[in-house]
Amino acid sequence: MSRDSMDLTDRRTLLKLTGGAGLVGLAGCLSTTDDGGDGDDGSDGSDGSDGSDGSDGDDGSDGSDGDDDSTEAYEIGMVDSQTGSLSSFGERNQRGVNLALQHVNEIGINDRELDISVEDSESENQGGIAAAQKLVNQDGVPFLIGAVGSGVSLAIYESVVEGTDVVQLSQNSTGLELTDFPGLLRMSPSGLSQANALADLIAEDGYDEVALTYVNNDYGQSLADAFVDAWEGEIAYENSHDGDQSSYSGVISEMDSSDAEAWLFITYQAEFATMVNEVFSSGYEAQFYGADSVSGDDVLENTPEGSMDGMKIVVPSAPVEEENYQTFASAFEDEYDRQPTSWAAYAYDCVINAALAIQAADEFTGEALQDTVRRVSGPDGEEVTSFEAASEILADGGGPDDVDYQGVSGPIDFDENGDPIGFLQVQEVQDHDYEGIDFIEG
Repeated sequence: MSRDSMDLTDRRTLLKLTGGAGLVGLAGCLSTTDDGGDGDDGSDGSDGSDGSDGSDGDDGSDGSDGDDDSTEAYEIGMVDSQTGSLSSFGERNQRGVNLALQHVNEIGINDRELDISVEDSESENQGGIAAAQKLVNQDGVPFLIGAVGSGVSLAIYESVVEGTDVVQLSQNSTGLELTDFPGLLRMSPSGLSQANALADLIAEDGYDEVALTYVNNDYGQSLADAFVDAWEGEIAYENSHDGDQSSYSGVISEMDSSDAEAWLFITYQAEFATMVNEVFSSGYEAQFYGADSVSGDDVLENTPEGSMDGMKIVVPSAPVEEENYQTFASAFEDEYDRQPTSWAAYAYDCVINAALAIQAADEFTGEALQDTVRRVSGPDGEEVTSFEAASEILADGGGPDDVDYQGVSGPIDFDENGDPIGFLQVQEVQDHDYEGIDFIEG
């Protein structure tokens, strides 16, 4: 789906986010070749372009210390939601990952390529643990990208990664509780800034009462709690709901009975689409607000036109006015004939950060990568905005502190809790489509 840019008073060009479609392939080695499936960064389907530079797709790297064999690829792991309730989000990562692999492998890392072995979490904690155990314990990867869901990321960290030297960098987890685990890095910002922005937005729109429903898991509970803490008005209704239900008529009826004119939804696309249809068919009226997880093509395609017009959603965003983001977006559109989402940008930066950490390390081990992963995007080095520029510094004898990679998703600079600086966009549903109307730096 195309996204038109919006000109604001600050003349910033805003990022357009869309939902995920399907992704072909559930597990295995993710090479830089797309097989033409319709899953992507959140747009309306696949053009079948390969996003490839011909990576050799090595599937056998065991996370060794990296000898001088230039034919052996550096193998890292990724746990993604390719099936299950979060698949629409996990699928949006693939094109960003593929584009990053293309850019890395066009140059190489110490004359070697980078491969990513992908396992499916099935959007469940136990599935994520099993996927991570295979990658870490069997395949021996020293660097693990994962996961989408905050609860899955935490389960992986506590059950598989914690106490080891393996680096874990989540591509999409925004749950507030990740901040309590400094060893678990993430590329996307904490949901705390999103909760504060939602509270400010609803108040600025003139509402002093809100009805709130949230999905009954770590993500929903933590973001709802943060919103309640930030909200200075009245909470007229607050209750959780289980995921993957055929009907939410009871929740919707209770929200309507609260008499609140502003309704806030913290849930996932499938659940929200069901709620929207039940609100629409019942004739209820309210001003809708939502967290980023309710935004996507799955919702647009499964709800009637006019059912959400005027809804406002706060979503993580890349700093789209920056030149390096625009360069990334241009390359992305050239490759896939569509605009990237911020989720594609986060996934892209996870791969670039991993590649730079590998090049800057003395050896290809978790212990060595733990020492370099934060430093290659830290503020001490020379600011660079591409893998190529950063790689040149390292190839010329520079160390990890000589490079400050400025990501396409933001400055990255991990704080002491493993969190990056966050950027947010406010979207409004207009004519059954998402339009950017404001931009916030967290």
